[in-house]
Amino acid sequence: MAARRRMLGVWLTLAWGTGSSWAVPRPAAAGLLGPVLMLMRPQLENRLAQVCVETAAGGRADLERTLQDPCRKLAIPTSRCLIEETDSTGRGLGVLTEMLGGRFGDDSEVVVKRCLARMFGLPAESLREVPLRELGRRFASRSAP
Repeated sequence: MAARRRMLGVWLTLAWGTGSSWAVPRPAAAGLLGPVLMLMRPQLENRLAQVCVETAAGGRADLERTLQDPCRKLAIPTSRCLIEETDSTGRGLGVLTEMLGGRFGDDSEVVVKRCLARMFGLPAESLREVPLRELGRRFASRSAP
């Protein structure tokens, strides 16, 4: 908890120091939170790997063991993409605020959609108008046996 408060202090200092607002990070602020985001990368990779294993294994312990390594390997480029897109879009403060609040909001959604598009070789904004739940349903239906 103390680490979260310290991190929030760093983000607030960066935000106020650059004149950016809470509601709409300015494009000029893009790149300023990169070092903070990179510090969070190991935790993000661990969380992504954990979600990957839990989702793919569906509660089956035998599958959980076999999926540990593949999910850990997948988490590396995924976390890299999330951090790069968060930083490059100027939505870093919004994403970090959402993370601290334990929620998934508009800023996080934009970043996830941009990463999905990037990973599939699509233009960055191509998934902007598609609801994230719909994307989840489409990907889930394609991977079902």
